[in-house]
Amino acid sequence: MKRTTFAALAFLLMPALFVPSCKEKEPVPVATVRFNPEEQMSGRKIALKEFDKDFPTDWSTYNYLVMVARTSTSQYMYLGMNTDSGYAEASVTFYASDGWIRTAIPLDYFRKRPAASHDMAATFNKKRPFAHIGLHGTQRELVGVDSIGLRMSMPVKDCKIDLADVYLAVEDPGDAYLGDKPVVDEFGQWNLGEFEGKIHSEEELRAEWAKEDAELAAFQDDTHSEYGGLLARKVKATGYFRVEKIDGKWWFVDPDGYLFLSNASTDIEPGGGGTVLNPLPGMYVEKAPEGFVPPVDLRKTLGRVVRVQPAPEGEPDHIVWLTDWNLYRRHGAEDTERKANQLNINRMKAWGMNTIGNWSSRALMDMGQVPFMTSLGGIGIQTGIYGMPDVYRDDFESIVDEGVKRSTERYKGNRMLIGWFLGNEPTWSNRETLLCDYILEADDVMPMKQALLKHIAKFGDTPESRKAFAYDTFERFVKTVDKALKKYDPDHLNLGIRFGAGLPADEVLVICKKYFDVYSFNNYGIEANVRTMDRVSEVTGLPMIIGEYHFGSVDRSLGESVIKVTSPEQRAVAYRNYTEKAFSHPGLIGVCWFAWYDEPLLGRGDGENYNTGLLDATDRPYPRMIEAIKASAARMYDIHEGKVAPFDQRPERAGRTFVDAWSPK
Repeated sequence: MKRTTFAALAFLLMPALFVPSCKEKEPVPVATVRFNPEEQMSGRKIALKEFDKDFPTDWSTYNYLVMVARTSTSQYMYLGMNTDSGYAEASVTFYASDGWIRTAIPLDYFRKRPAASHDMAATFNKKRPFAHIGLHGTQRELVGVDSIGLRMSMPVKDCKIDLADVYLAVEDPGDAYLGDKPVVDEFGQWNLGEFEGKIHSEEELRAEWAKEDAELAAFQDDTHSEYGGLLARKVKATGYFRVEKIDGKWWFVDPDGYLFLSNASTDIEPGGGGTVLNPLPGMYVEKAPEGFVPPVDLRKTLGRVVRVQPAPEGEPDHIVWLTDWNLYRRHGAEDTERKANQLNINRMKAWGMNTIGNWSSRALMDMGQVPFMTSLGGIGIQTGIYGMPDVYRDDFESIVDEGVKRSTERYKGNRMLIGWFLGNEPTWSNRETLLCDYILEADDVMPMKQALLKHIAKFGDTPESRKAFAYDTFERFVKTVDKALKKYDPDHLNLGIRFGAGLPADEVLVICKKYFDVYSFNNYGIEANVRTMDRVSEVTGLPMIIGEYHFGSVDRSLGESVIKVTSPEQRAVAYRNYTEKAFSHPGLIGVCWFAWYDEPLLGRGDGENYNTGLLDATDRPYPRMIEAIKASAARMYDIHEGKVAPFDQRPERAGRTFVDAWSPK
């Protein structure tokens, strides 16, 4: 009898039966799903009887769908199952392309709506050691399940997934790598295949670094001010960044009075690759450079920390220092962080990127060489519901006052600071009725729940009433924060909240108009959404910045990103097409790429492993992307003034258009 036919008690009593060894002989495919690039939606459904003639159809007592799989691609695919009540589905990126893995996907992702969190990424992104799961599908009761489906929207090249086994488990059997060759090399690169630009030795890497250093040393700029403003266009100076509308077009104005369009990236910090805690066996080539001494204090690492699993009880973390290894190779052990930050500043200036975006290194900002935007902390978002703070707490105003005071103390009087964000991608926007569901499910002692109950008692429980409650709550929040910001830091701009996932309701835009100096929104698409920009301009009259956008490809076994393109060449085409058309809008005064470095190959903390960096894990720029950035930066002022037309070439077969239909094949 196979594993799928055991009762729940058997799973608990005999867990060893359900954890195959990592070093058994290579699995043999039982089923293969091929994805055809000629089809808009490609894939197929697989009868579960192919894996076990007695495979259960009622999954109510199980908690994990376990798959032994090997993929030839790192593209998103959609994993789902037929049920008596309809089709349940979630998106999955399997890590370790071309390697056999075992991964256990929690079934709650398919039968329960996502738990509310403070922003969209925290709500919808989930991570397993070998899979990134996106909870954007439909949830169902998992009864009457007879098959699983795997499908892919707009596949890039012929690709496939092999399945050697699929079974159910009550307890988590753990993920495992089933191959012998490590997935990630000592430089942070995909180790199971070749790709354009791959580094094979430290000598080769040093030669490329030296070439970049020479190119940066030769750069000179006599057309921009100390703050990056355009020397050819000067208006009134106030000593700080401000905004001004001139001849129907909005601009930033730098502290010396020069017109300024912000061209930024998020997450500018020393090095890529990450710092990995307690990886699973076989995941990494653990080869430190000669002479490297790891930091005694983990807080001193220069790589973003990703914890794969807890350390065994009583034992220290086992750490793979990918970022620190590459930075040590390049900069040595002395003054490493400052050298790495200065290198990134030199890159920004040479490439025409004039703003440090959100989530970047504090030490980089403190160097005082490049303007920056950053976020307020401690203003109640993290402890609210669905990104909405509990403004009804008796102490809410004092919480915000203290949070704003603490956030702004560091940068009072700093002329390089452009302004402050209040938050990122609030999940409740355009989901106001669902927000109220989550509030009503909270503890009775929560003041926001009691406020909602009183509101419903007075105005009724209708969609319109719920929306009105959400809008009033939002206004209380931003009004309180803006009051504290004007109290503690009146010299810097209120950049608002980086909205995501569509245009907010007009009621929200009207509130933004009252309190924000700039309207910010994250806009993932092939092009910036003109409808959004036109509507924001019409309702608020505010200038706008795009807080995030990007394009990624899948040739390095990294995830495709929110908007995928077919190749590195098409990333550059997509960048110019998007950026230049965005700056042609009279209200758009800034864009911000996400992100500076590629994300870790085996996923950051929430699972994302996107190929969206301007630099790869080895601290090398992507040449085509850099040329595109330079070209657009040189033209953005003339484009915004209407003197030249923007670049106009859509990338080939790009995006993530989802057709809710199965391939006919």
